[in-house]
Amino acid sequence: CGEKRSLSHLFDVTVIKIHSTDFEVHRNWLAITHSLPVSQWYYEATSEWTLDYPPFFAWFEYVLSHVAKHFDKEMLVIQNLNYSSPATVLFHRLSVIFADLLFIYAARECSRCINGRRGGKDILESPPFVLTVLLLWNFGLLIVDHIHFQYNGFLFGFMLLSIARLFQKRYLEGALLFAALLHFKHIYLYVAPAYGMFLLRSYCFTANNPNGSVRWRSFSFLRFTALGCIVGLVSALSLGPFVAWGQLPQVLSRLFPFKRGLCHSYWAPNFWAVYNVLDKALSVVGTKYKFLDPTKMPRAAMTGGLVQEFQHVVLPSVTPLAALICTVISMLPSVFCLWFKPQGPRGFLRCLVLCALSSFLFGWHVHEKAILLAILPLSLLSVERSRDAGIYLVLSTTGHLSLFPLLFTAPELPIKILLMLLCTVYSFSSLKAIFRKEGPLLTWLETTYLMGLIPLEIFCEIVFPFVAWLQKFPFLPLLLTSVYCALGIMYAWVKLYISAFVGPPAIRRKGE
Repeated sequence: CGEKRSLSHLFDVTVIKIHSTDFEVHRNWLAITHSLPVSQWYYEATSEWTLDYPPFFAWFEYVLSHVAKHFDKEMLVIQNLNYSSPATVLFHRLSVIFADLLFIYAARECSRCINGRRGGKDILESPPFVLTVLLLWNFGLLIVDHIHFQYNGFLFGFMLLSIARLFQKRYLEGALLFAALLHFKHIYLYVAPAYGMFLLRSYCFTANNPNGSVRWRSFSFLRFTALGCIVGLVSALSLGPFVAWGQLPQVLSRLFPFKRGLCHSYWAPNFWAVYNVLDKALSVVGTKYKFLDPTKMPRAAMTGGLVQEFQHVVLPSVTPLAALICTVISMLPSVFCLWFKPQGPRGFLRCLVLCALSSFLFGWHVHEKAILLAILPLSLLSVERSRDAGIYLVLSTTGHLSLFPLLFTAPELPIKILLMLLCTVYSFSSLKAIFRKEGPLLTWLETTYLMGLIPLEIFCEIVFPFVAWLQKFPFLPLLLTSVYCALGIMYAWVKLYISAFVGPPAIRRKGE
């Protein structure tokens, strides 16, 4: 009995004391939406984790709160900051699992849109089955939602289901799902240009010329109006009350907090991570050789791991407007390609992934978890073209490993390594089985780069904690992980762009 009490006590301590910041974020949002009238939701600031998602997600929290009160009413008290109990943890975990039912259904619908004639005779090697496993067993989504704690699976369910509806030519339903998704989480604005261009090109114009160019006279004003009504009605339902109360500026200030700085505290492996390190290196060299005056240099806050604004020392400092311009310029070619060189739903999907990657690489205050916005839809392309399969393996392996710093405690180390290995081995083996007749999926350079992730992780997780003098640089593991992974993600972005402009290779049929 004593042993059982000891194990129970250990379990309680582990569950209650070790949880992510996002756990408290969502507990606080439950309390806000449950305890306050709607007009005060976006003004409440007792906790530093204020409500900063669009209204549909706030209503989602409101609905959850009425279930949460049957588990533990104390979690719904706004003043109970950092509150957790076994019942609170249980509710949070069950709510994520329940919400994932939408993601499971969406994965099923997406698998029905895939050509199943590739691969071997074994159903386990068929593209629809492999796609289903790649989506449901996605390492990043698993650790972000079920270990770190968020509701990304529920939201990705909306996106994948909207993609499936576009593949099925159920355009209005796909548009409705995506419009609703934007009012659940505004990060999906990243891929809105792909949706807008595809629906305009493929739905509003009803006919094309034999060479693929659009027939301007085929434009349907009725269809365009229908799309506009869907977007307008969803927006009115979401933001209408706040517009009526004169609170729209307050809501927008919460949704777009530009004062949080260029980089998130966990550096996303994007272009700005490389830019920051280059600026730091130039400042060190400049100081050493007396090209720069140390007394006139701004403090290098970028390497403190904090969410704040800072000034670059040598390179030009980046403003939100500059980041926005870089993002728009980087995604415009893919959007134009979707118009001038349409390739059906798969061309749309490629544009969507490029828009997501462009926003990830050049956006302002990008979260490292946003890489999943590119990895998950790229899964659909990876099971149909060997070229896309190779890009997927580089992007998913690199992007998933860049999420490792989210799980930083010692007990989580074997868990994340084992899950990562299982997911990666399956991805490589299953895609290789599908394209076994088409040669290696990766070049020697890509293979060498991915193998470099192993010593990187050994240094960050095993060597660094036990070398005393390295503790003077606590941000070093995160810096190395971000920069190394950024190189792989930028490479995948460039290669995907080349694939978009060159066009898909001819599909080899059995016996050819």
